[in-house]
Amino acid sequence: MPTSASTPASTPAPTPAALITGGTSGIGRATAELLHARGYRVMVTGQNPETLDAARRELPEDVVVLRADARSLADADRVAEEVRDRFGSLTALFLNAGITRPTPLEKADEETFDEVFEVNAKGQFFTLQKTAPLLADGASVVFTVGIGVTSGIPGGSVTAGSRGALLAMVPSLALELAPRRIRVNAVSPGAVDTPIWTKSGLPAELLAEVKETTATRVPFGRFGTAQEIAETVAFLVSDGAAYVTGQNIVVGGGSGLGV
Repeated sequence: MPTSASTPASTPAPTPAALITGGTSGIGRATAELLHARGYRVMVTGQNPETLDAARRELPEDVVVLRADARSLADADRVAEEVRDRFGSLTALFLNAGITRPTPLEKADEETFDEVFEVNAKGQFFTLQKTAPLLADGASVVFTVGIGVTSGIPGGSVTAGSRGALLAMVPSLALELAPRRIRVNAVSPGAVDTPIWTKSGLPAELLAEVKETTATRVPFGRFGTAQEIAETVAFLVSDGAAYVTGQNIVVGGGSGLGV
């Protein structure tokens, strides 16, 4: 009897890899932990020495933690080179690094304006540019934007403007990368209990008052968690969102609904 030809063994799919900017605390770190638990190789970036040290101690030992200034194109080049050397390519890019500087119109100055836009808009755009050649066909890009871009926050015009610039880029970037089946979306957290609140520079008493007032304005009556935002990002980078691109997903417990 003739023997049947053996079926060639299929090549196993490469392990997915993710780069998360601003990944040493808050939403970025929660996303790093979640994606790692789901089998991703993960690299995170950050600049704060304390959160960098904590991430190196507390994240799984195979998570790569890099110091990088989100404003620096040289650092963006260095991060891209690290991705190339360690992972070869990226399945997911979560552009999450950002700062908040509550600044009323009359007190805004050029230095604050430039810092916020350089970190939140310029830095994230050029990180995408530098890593775009490393994105695998069918990869996913997610920007952190924020509900303040569409609902408004007193004193939040500079921060919202910088994040809004990203949101305005999403549809065009989605079209530009569509031939490679790369999806580009945004996630807009509402009020989320992360370290960014304590970095706002507000006095402790005023900060507590602001947080309490903010929570009462959320229809769900509470702050969200970093883990809840991470779950949404994990969906957007998964095959479950393979037909979703150019969108902004608001995760805010109903914030912005109604009057």
